[in-house]
Amino acid sequence: MSTILFVHQSTVAVVSEFGELEQHRTQLIAYCYRMLGSPFDAEDAVQEAFVRAWRNRDRFEGRSAMRSWLYRIATNVCLDMLKGKERRLRPVDLGPALEPLESNLNARSAKEWIEPIPENLISQEKDPADQAVERESVRLAFVAALQQLPARQRAVLILREVLRWEASEVAELLDSSVASVNSALQRARATLAHSNLSSTDPAPALSEADRAMLDRYVAAFEKYDIEALTSLIREDASQSMPPYDMWLEGRDDIFAWWFGPGIGCRGSRVIPTVSANGSPAYGQYKPSPQGGHEPWALQVIELKDGQISELTFFLDTARIFPLFGLPLRLDA
Repeated sequence: MSTILFVHQSTVAVVSEFGELEQHRTQLIAYCYRMLGSPFDAEDAVQEAFVRAWRNRDRFEGRSAMRSWLYRIATNVCLDMLKGKERRLRPVDLGPALEPLESNLNARSAKEWIEPIPENLISQEKDPADQAVERESVRLAFVAALQQLPARQRAVLILREVLRWEASEVAELLDSSVASVNSALQRARATLAHSNLSSTDPAPALSEADRAMLDRYVAAFEKYDIEALTSLIREDASQSMPPYDMWLEGRDDIFAWWFGPGIGCRGSRVIPTVSANGSPAYGQYKPSPQGGHEPWALQVIELKDGQISELTFFLDTARIFPLFGLPLRLDA
């Protein structure tokens, strides 16, 4: 009986010590998402990191080192997951825009694309400056740019530039030297500097005028009002629709698609949801032949100078809508 009691008390002590794992989940998911480009892969990576942490709890050297120890494990999990995998990308990474023709549609595997992540999976209460940095570091263009980097360079850049770790801390995490970390960071910066993917303007927090403009966009889209939409969408706007690799450049081509092959979107309902990758996001539901509306796309919208500059329609609604808390059908 005393032996059983001793074992029970020891187990409780260990569980208590490792009960703080959960408080790191949000930060780790954000980190793994930047590494992997998919919220589903990021959640899998964090879960695996927690399993490895539990299995190797005897190697944990003290509560004060918990954060760095977990990041070390999560980094190794991400590096393992990235071995032999093609980098995730956006349609705009593949080449020039195509004509708005149905024959140009070519679907690819969901595993090839950057996937959106809802703000509530990666955001914690912070001051406005920290929120702005966090929002910038998960924008679709930035996450796509990160995927251009070799995996270890990617980890170094995120840890040093986004999370503001010291070079010595990153060197210890990667079992490397400070000189090697600084060299990797320099190479990563050079790669991003030469990448069109990194040439994106900072996205300020939405103003009241921006929110009013987005409300007008939703109303105009639901009415399919081309005159109203023309005033809200920039002339040089772009649109993509993963998992299709076709993307469109210019408002005229976007409208040629919407009022041509995409005419089935007429009569859609559009409802707001939590922001995706620091940008406004909406669930779009097309009219269903059976009545009501069925899910069609998660619209992620980027703004510039008070107008819409980029629309990304993520069409894998079976996976994405539950992640964003969106219903899988709207009744009539």
